[in-house]
Amino acid sequence: MKMIQPFIRAIPILFCALLLAAPSPEGGADGNDLRARIIRTAEKQLGARYRYGGMGEGGFDCSGFVQFVYRENGIQLPRSTVDQYEKGRKIDLANARPGDLLFFKIYRNRISHVGIFVGESRFIHAPSWGKQVSFANMNIDYWRKTFVGAATFIGMDSKKTEGAGSDEAGQGAPSR
Repeated sequence: MKMIQPFIRAIPILFCALLLAAPSPEGGADGNDLRARIIRTAEKQLGARYRYGGMGEGGFDCSGFVQFVYRENGIQLPRSTVDQYEKGRKIDLANARPGDLLFFKIYRNRISHVGIFVGESRFIHAPSWGKQVSFANMNIDYWRKTFVGAATFIGMDSKKTEGAGSDEAGQGAPSR
C-alpha cells in the first residue's frame, strides 16, 4: 500500500502537467499557427472586388473582409469597423503581429477602415469603390496620417467578441 500512495498523489500533478502541455486551438501560446492561417486566408482573397456591405461572394467592404477572414479561421468578429475596434484588445503598432488588425479614420473623422497586418509595415484590406482586395504599406503618408490604432482578437475568447450579429455595414463606411 505504501508503494501505491506516491503514485496516487502524482496523478493530479501529471494530469495538470498534461493540460498545460496540450496545444491550444490557436497553435501554441502565441497563436503563430492561427496567425499564419489568417494571413493565408486573406491572401486567397487578393483581387476580390470591393463591394459596400460585402461579406464574401461578390466582394467585400473592409470590415466584411476582416470578418470573413477571421470567421474562416474560427473567430467571430463584430460586423462593423467601429465595433471591431472597440471589442479588440488594443496593442501598440510596434507590437502588432501578422493577423492583428489596423484601424484608420478616413471618413468623417471617425474609425471607418480596417485591414489585416501581415508584417513589415504591410497590411491587406478591401480599399474602396472600384478597387480590389490588395496590400497597402503603412509607410505611405496617407496611411500613417489616418492610422488610429491596432487591436488583436488572437488569444481572446471568441465568445466575448461576438457582437457579430448586427449587420451594420454603414459603420464600416467605404474609403473616400
